[in-house]
Amino acid sequence: MQNAFAILCQGDEHNRPHTLEALLAGVAPLLPMLDVIPNAAIFIKDVQARYVLANHTLVQRCGLKDLKPLLGKTSAQVFPAQLGPGYTEQDRRVLEEGLVLEDQLELHLYGSREPGWCLTHKRPLYNRDGEIIGLAGISVDLQSASETHPAFQRLAAVDEHIRAHFNRRVTLGELTRIAGISVAQLERYCKRVFHLTPRQMIQKVRLEHAHRLLHTELPITEVALQCGYTDHSAFTRQFKASTGFTPRQYRQATEQ
Repeated sequence: MQNAFAILCQGDEHNRPHTLEALLAGVAPLLPMLDVIPNAAIFIKDVQARYVLANHTLVQRCGLKDLKPLLGKTSAQVFPAQLGPGYTEQDRRVLEEGLVLEDQLELHLYGSREPGWCLTHKRPLYNRDGEIIGLAGISVDLQSASETHPAFQRLAAVDEHIRAHFNRRVTLGELTRIAGISVAQLERYCKRVFHLTPRQMIQKVRLEHAHRLLHTELPITEVALQCGYTDHSAFTRQFKASTGFTPRQYRQATEQ
């Protein structure tokens, strides 16, 4: 799916449409097929970061019954205050700077409004003159671990170790010793089994714990320490990359 997504966004410059409207006319016939994909939110936005196309999964994530109310709105206007503005800020970087996002681990809200994890890809859309005319994105739900993989038991021990020790520095060296494999094998097998790199696995566990602690009155500096960040600014940067908010902004949004 990601390969097809990249082809749509890049394309041969001679075959690129002049306008976003022309591109949408070509993509629209595919929408019924995109609508049946339950674990991926797929969308196209204009240069103002407004939705111009989205599949049914995304419509449901926004708490809507059909596509029409979503069109012409930004993420900040349709997602909860904890997350929406962060998505729109990210969109503007793609549209203004040509930023390409690949496998960005992000916190999303599911139909139950419970938080869950996605791997997000976003790319700018160009016309024949090389001008950005919009963006295309796909957020794929993080899948369950592939328990049938031959390396699953070894990697389950790695996952257990991360969950037990995420509040301190966890190195790739100690993870490879636990699994009894090389760094290259660890990286490859973790992607196949958990669909994440080892570093993303550590990041995910830390940010899940941070999400819980930010709903308490614990000082943010202490939240950072309990989640394994000795550098408060590093915690803030990583939390914002995942949610679009600093920890303080996220806490304030959840209190509203």
